[in-house]
Amino acid sequence: MEHLGTKRLETDRLVLRQFTMADADAMYRNWACDPEVTKYLRWPHHASVEVSRDVLRDWTSHYAEPGFYNWAIVLKENGPEPIGSIGVVERDDAIRMVHIGYCLGRRWWRQGIMTEALAAMLQFFFGQVGVNRVESRHDPRNPNSGRVMQACGMRYEGTHRQDDWSNQGICDSVWYAILAKDGPPPDVLV
Repeated sequence: MEHLGTKRLETDRLVLRQFTMADADAMYRNWACDPEVTKYLRWPHHASVEVSRDVLRDWTSHYAEPGFYNWAIVLKENGPEPIGSIGVVERDDAIRMVHIGYCLGRRWWRQGIMTEALAAMLQFFFGQVGVNRVESRHDPRNPNSGRVMQACGMRYEGTHRQDDWSNQGICDSVWYAILAKDGPPPDVLV
């Protein structure tokens, strides 16, 4: 793999860019404070904008590292304000794999936004970074997350019983992946 870091990506509707400290208020307001957004995630909703600032302080400190990938999702029609995040939560260079996690503000659910963002990332990782495998997982009680993966050509690989946890406690995890040899991801307005 040739790590390139969090490069700006653009689709018809979206800009995927690095976070800045100026994004803290929008991050808190648009998704991080909402317990419905984090219901099936591993991190609790943020109790205050200070928590969002702390998270952004950590993330922005890693952008100089070429193997760090974490994007703010910006809907062009909304201006520069982020509405969610998508990034690599785990990486294994030995097998050229990245594991993707994502989160989107509730106001923008079911509009194809996360599918568009994930498709852009797949094209970037396969086409520019040289990744062989992109994987992700979701809590089975959150099937819409799996629908995003399916829409991007990721294949169901199985359900692991009680091998994960979320804000709901110990849970099963539903795994999806796509390999470079599977061909390019579907063109989802990218």
